[in-house]
Amino acid sequence: MPSITALLHTENDALRLGRCLETLHPCDQIVVVDHGSRDLTVRIARAYGAIVLPAEHESSADFYLQHAGSGWIFCLDPRESFTEGLSASLFEWKFLPVSPTPSAFSVRMREETDLGWVGIPAAQTRLVPHGWKRWMGRFPRHEPTAASLEGELLRFTLP
Repeated sequence: MPSITALLHTENDALRLGRCLETLHPCDQIVVVDHGSRDLTVRIARAYGAIVLPAEHESSADFYLQHAGSGWIFCLDPRESFTEGLSASLFEWKFLPVSPTPSAFSVRMREETDLGWVGIPAAQTRLVPHGWKRWMGRFPRHEPTAASLEGELLRFTLP
């Protein structure tokens, strides 16, 4: 059964982090890279059992993966949360792996706006194997051959 590590970067995200971490049931491990939070972000992350690492200046995204278990890495922002459909899809994949295993997985996203929830047109590559080398900032670079996971990530933008 493949393992999944959630990887998040935080900075003063105490007000939104709990909602995110509360939805990560399919993940076997949570790694939070903190960029100098001055609020309760680190305490909240630890309360959810996360491994908290201080951000290293100019370190690449894959630098932090040395603290993650082997398996797969799900990258997300502290403003994002799994839907029940995405959680179910991840549990199904973990217990009934697809053969052959895709190189990466993409998810659809919906974003909260003043006018309601809006779907983001292009799926984003978010679940990658531990040895992934193609990064764009804190997230995996788009992989056109990535398989799509059912369900969505919700991005909360309003206070």
